[in-house]
Amino acid sequence: GRLEAVTQQMGYHPQYLDSFLKTQHYLMHMDGPLPFDCRHYIAIMAAARHQCRYLVNLHVLQFLRAGGDPQWLRGLEFIPPKLRNLNEINKILAHRPWLITKEHIEKLLKISEWSWSLAELVHAVVLLAHCHALASFVFGCGCEQDEGLGGRGSLKPLSLGNQCFCEATAGNSYSQELLRINRKRSLDSCMELDSLRERMQRIHVETEGRDEMRLLQQDREEGKGQGAEVGVQGGTEHCCDLSAGLSPLVDTDGEVTSATNLACYMQDPDFGYQDFARRDEDQTQVFRVQDYSWEDHGFSLVNRLYSDIGHLLDEKFRMVDGLQSSAMAKRQGCEPSVFKRGIWNYIHCMFGIRYDDYDYAEVNQLLERMLKVYIKTVTCYPEKTNSEMFDRFWKQFKHSEKVHVNLLILEARMQAELLYALQAITQYMI
Repeated sequence: GRLEAVTQQMGYHPQYLDSFLKTQHYLMHMDGPLPFDCRHYIAIMAAARHQCRYLVNLHVLQFLRAGGDPQWLRGLEFIPPKLRNLNEINKILAHRPWLITKEHIEKLLKISEWSWSLAELVHAVVLLAHCHALASFVFGCGCEQDEGLGGRGSLKPLSLGNQCFCEATAGNSYSQELLRINRKRSLDSCMELDSLRERMQRIHVETEGRDEMRLLQQDREEGKGQGAEVGVQGGTEHCCDLSAGLSPLVDTDGEVTSATNLACYMQDPDFGYQDFARRDEDQTQVFRVQDYSWEDHGFSLVNRLYSDIGHLLDEKFRMVDGLQSSAMAKRQGCEPSVFKRGIWNYIHCMFGIRYDDYDYAEVNQLLERMLKVYIKTVTCYPEKTNSEMFDRFWKQFKHSEKVHVNLLILEARMQAELLYALQAITQYMI
């Protein structure tokens, strides 16, 4: 249950990594409105929207460790209606967040046997946005790269030993010296198969779930045309076919026993990003930050309904904004703050969020075409990121600068989803 590849990449910016880990730990493992098994299942649903096997695998294992019902891993048809009802806003937030309305919120909160509380819904929304944005980072930094594939040699995940990411919640939890040494090592582009198996062998299903897991294994073996094994895959690009989205499970002896199709965790798989700019020119549909902003509106609402998460999110937004990027900006011929704002506003613009005080002509001046193509792909449909795009974009950037761009994508995307969701909640409350 580790985010080793992610923490390796974020380790190039240790202060941000510390902030990210605190937020991740709080969302998944600290007191909050949602049960722990539900948190991981929501993360699975969110990651599946982008076919992110890396995150799905991680949260499948943590879901079982949290005592989750193994039957739920058969798909959305096997989970409680309350969780299944979250599918609609998961789909919308992941691909077209501007479509979310107070009616979606009202439908989840209405009085019924399966209704959500406001606090539960805010927790779920933050989880969804967090995992959607993290999927962008995973694909953008090559953490999803299958073992043994070429094309991304400079971005290699790293094992940080036995430390679990969720326990590293303070700056001194990671040795910066260790990070500096380990960054220089040349490792495989994904954890070795044997290493993956060894880690899984240490994770055991609770005693009371053993019979269910055996039955689940038999059901899957009977339902599959042929077996699939977690390991080396052929080819040089990500497989975007949902049927190839394999999520390893563990039997009572800790062995990898079966795989499940990512499609079982989502409905309406054809629903994806649609260019906001192609919509009818209706100015009322443009989200103006002057009318609803994170600082003036979103922060206070989310912090009131889910204690302290607002402070953690705000720290993370500020941390990424404060990262040094002088060399990166110099290559683009501008000031660091101007370059970062150009990337941030370009990402928000793709989701229909506009700043009245910004001249959007700057975007085309600051960001070359391949950079824009890369940012849009990683932001809007990260599962389509391929090695050719990756190689063409990275040429003039140092490793830490590549990670920095992906951190900007992660945080800008997450804030965009939160703004739409929290505005809809605010409108419902009013």
